[in-house]
Amino acid sequence: MKRRYTVAGGAVGLALAGVLVAVSTGVPAFSSEKTSAGHHASATPETAEPGAHHTSGTGERTDMENTKDGQNPAEKKYPEKKETPQPENTPTPAATTGGTDSLQMPGMAAVPGFNPNLDAGESITVNPAVQGIAPDMAFNPGPDQVTHREFQANCFMSHFADDDPIVYPGMAGASHNHTFMGSSDTDAASTTGSLKGAEKTSCITPGDQSAYWHPTVLNGEKVVTNEYKQTIYYKSGISDFRTVRAFPQGLRFVVGSPNQTKDEFRNHPGTVEGWECGNSANNWEIPEDCAPGSYLNIRMQAPSCWDGVNLDSADHKSHMAYPVTQDNRRVCPGDHPVAVPMVEIKMGFNVSGDMSQVRLSSGTDWSWHYDFFNGWDEPTLKALVKHCINGGLQCDPRGFDQYKPERGAALNENYELAR
Repeated sequence: MKRRYTVAGGAVGLALAGVLVAVSTGVPAFSSEKTSAGHHASATPETAEPGAHHTSGTGERTDMENTKDGQNPAEKKYPEKKETPQPENTPTPAATTGGTDSLQMPGMAAVPGFNPNLDAGESITVNPAVQGIAPDMAFNPGPDQVTHREFQANCFMSHFADDDPIVYPGMAGASHNHTFMGSSDTDAASTTGSLKGAEKTSCITPGDQSAYWHPTVLNGEKVVTNEYKQTIYYKSGISDFRTVRAFPQGLRFVVGSPNQTKDEFRNHPGTVEGWECGNSANNWEIPEDCAPGSYLNIRMQAPSCWDGVNLDSADHKSHMAYPVTQDNRRVCPGDHPVAVPMVEIKMGFNVSGDMSQVRLSSGTDWSWHYDFFNGWDEPTLKALVKHCINGGLQCDPRGFDQYKPERGAALNENYELAR
């Protein structure tokens, strides 16, 4: 049974990471929800201030907008932050997709055999296979092009649970604790249909009912959260951005591993600048101190080349690949020929000052990873990919490039696709 806490209207005090924060419950933490007519309410991304709470470690879930006044958000005991010695003068291992064993953590339930959550009649493979669009190796976008061909799908943290519907499908409470964003009903049993059928999404675009989750960050015994939206970029990872396709329905994957070494984290093809706070970057451990008032940030990029057949794989990674360089161009490798958007999640955590007790629910500071389960409204995602990525624009969540206003937007003022 899932435990949920209800907050009465008005302002309440929540103990978050040792700081008493006043949270206005007049603005919903979930910025996009379906109305009784099946439509979505307009978003208020700049003002929504979700609270926080935690699970009990038994598979129960608690939601950020439903926190009881004074409830301690960290009921579960986690191991103390420890330094894991790194061997000296050992070669840096090449970044690999890893096997199922790379997701198995000591003391956790055994990672099950490959048995993905599926809806009735749904297959984990696509038949016929999707073909990639051959890139034009001579394509020159011209001088008036932005550096990033992208759009944003910004989301708030929504809830915490010891669930992982990709690694531990159907096994409630089997995982280390995760922080979830996106579809409001994400749990161990989530399927493509349940994500898309959820009543709410914590993303400001109502059509984005995907699920995004990562290890929970703690300071001592308290959850570290952020009451503002997190930035999720959808970019082109290849040079010929015109050939990027929208994700297929039901695609899911894991980026990184809870068991990766510090060198694997540092050299992972999706790593950007490690842990950041203030002017400090390229930290492969969480800094011991961060300037007061700064945020702890981390970014990681997902692979953006798909094999065109498998929506998941036994290791939850090998059906995806990172682009390779060919003739000074970024292209998809031949065995993963379908270019899809590169997801880059940029997380910010409201913690600074003494960071000595800040740690991840997954273990070491370099165990950072995240999961993605596609639940987008298909026409909305295709419109954003076509207008922003294929169109060579640098868009906001509406699909609007402020530097090229004459190109218009993919979505309306409510972040919805005109039907």
